[in-house]
Amino acid sequence: MRTRLLLCFLLAAAAAGQQVPAGEWHSMFDGKTLKGWKETPFIGRGKIEVQDGMIVLGAGKAMTGLNWTEPFPKENYELRLEASRIQGNDFFAGITFPVADSFCTWINGGWNGGVVGLSSLDGYDASENETTLFRAFELKRWYKLRLLVSSQRIAAWIDDTPVLEVEQGTRAISLREGDTELSKPFGIASYKTIAGIRNIEYRLLKAEE
Repeated sequence: MRTRLLLCFLLAAAAAGQQVPAGEWHSMFDGKTLKGWKETPFIGRGKIEVQDGMIVLGAGKAMTGLNWTEPFPKENYELRLEASRIQGNDFFAGITFPVADSFCTWINGGWNGGVVGLSSLDGYDASENETTLFRAFELKRWYKLRLLVSSQRIAAWIDDTPVLEVEQGTRAISLREGDTELSKPFGIASYKTIAGIRNIEYRLLKAEE
């Protein structure tokens, strides 16, 4: 009964456009529909649909993506999701997110398949700043992605392994010029690649974690 009441409270808060209490995870995908999302208007985008409990971003001529349409925090939050490169050889999870009054993108699998990093820091994109990391991603394997944005830092993990950390206030944070601007304030995109996305949720931080 207590669990049911808590679920009802969280659903009511979400329906009212309110953010859930700090520390509580807020689901952004019901596993069945695209409720809360809209297609990012990229030119030449691929088809987007829900299949087998995941959002499938079809391969387009360039980027295919979704924008979150409901309230989302600007800082002091944590995001987690699972993503898979189903087919293709470029980024399968380009996550554009707010950082206070600016925005940034966490690239996973870019530049022909292996680059992980933030775009942009001091005008340098994910392939050419200190967050740049090269790693192999297997087709059709699910990866757990976790992103933390606090007033002190931006940090990210893949399968619980730290992959980047940047101190807030020490670098100029911005988006790479171009169509990525369409992903603001929060969006997920792939590039010429079929991607699967599932188990998307965020929470407000109680304190620096």
